[in-house]
Amino acid sequence: MKEIVEYTDYRKYILDYYEERKRCSAFSWHAFAQKAGFSSDVYLKYVCEGKKNLSVGSAGSVANAMGLVGFEYEYFVLMVSYAHAKSNEAKKAAFEERCALANAHKVRVLGDEEFKYFKSWKNSVIRELAPHMPGAKPLEMAHACKPKISAAEVSETLDFLVKAKLLKKDRSGNYQQTDKTIKMAPVEAVPLAARDLQRQMGEFAVKAIDLPISERMMSGYTLGLTRRAYERIKKETEDYYRRVVAIATEEDETEQVYRLNVQLFPLSERLETKKDFKGGVSHEKV
Repeated sequence: MKEIVEYTDYRKYILDYYEERKRCSAFSWHAFAQKAGFSSDVYLKYVCEGKKNLSVGSAGSVANAMGLVGFEYEYFVLMVSYAHAKSNEAKKAAFEERCALANAHKVRVLGDEEFKYFKSWKNSVIRELAPHMPGAKPLEMAHACKPKISAAEVSETLDFLVKAKLLKKDRSGNYQQTDKTIKMAPVEAVPLAARDLQRQMGEFAVKAIDLPISERMMSGYTLGLTRRAYERIKKETEDYYRRVVAIATEEDETEQVYRLNVQLFPLSERLETKKDFKGGVSHEKV
């Protein structure tokens, strides 16, 4: 089996454990359930198929049945806690606890660095800023940021970006990007962190309204849409993003770091369709 930290889904871990035991012996779901203290012979089978959920209270019994001890026992219980957390905040807390536990044992959790990267706006801004300020000290980079941050925050961010292999230092001690673009890892916890980033950037956008028009571009549309029209606009927006990224990466130089936000979200509940009415559009540009 793979190491437990390579798993993000406790169901997959249980299934892989079962299949590994089954391959090497006459192991059965009945024997597995008995060892874990369940009266139903197929309960754990149903858990693996997504038909039943494993409670946090019974996670320890299953971990014991699989012979997990110490770090692996705690990690498995945290995987179950994460899977069945009732809110995004509870999910983030469970994931961060998992990462802290793994770090304490010198192992890396899949998605840990991506989660940390998308959790704060400082990471993406410093990643863009540092390569284009050769020889700059952390205090100089801090003064270049909007909003302002401390030199200590810049130093901490740079250390993280280098450790995460998102920046590298050349022989002169200047920073270079390891890749032109960054995409989110296919780990469920990462989009939770990205929501924090989008929330932070949304707050900055509100403050940016007061900047001179020559320094920012803002406009908005209020639209009446069908679901089909929404999906078409979503696809057009994704294509637009790809074109924007292509333009941005054509040149190696950077004069200023910008943030581009595009949002499309509902301002009403779902309405009954009136076939004799066409949706309207209102537009504001400030």
